[in-house]
Amino acid sequence: MKRKFEVVISLKAGLLDPQGKALEETLPSMGFEGISDVRVGKHIALTVDADDDVTALAMVERMAEQLFSNPVIESHRIADGQEVP
Repeated sequence: MKRKFEVVISLKAGLLDPQGKALEETLPSMGFEGISDVRVGKHIALTVDADDDVTALAMVERMAEQLFSNPVIESHRIADGQEVP
């Protein structure tokens, strides 16, 4: 069974985000007012072929922890997989 997943990686709360800060400071000059707390992260989309939902999610969880993110400074969120025909 194939399932599509999305993994969002972001810096943990309290850590400085220089890219987010640069964007936040640029937005007013582009006409976007009232924007704050801009954070930049990574978005990873993938399709997993596994025997069942639990196995597929476990694989994505392992990849997110061991490969996609640095658990010391980043956290991750996995959007549950949609079945792919």
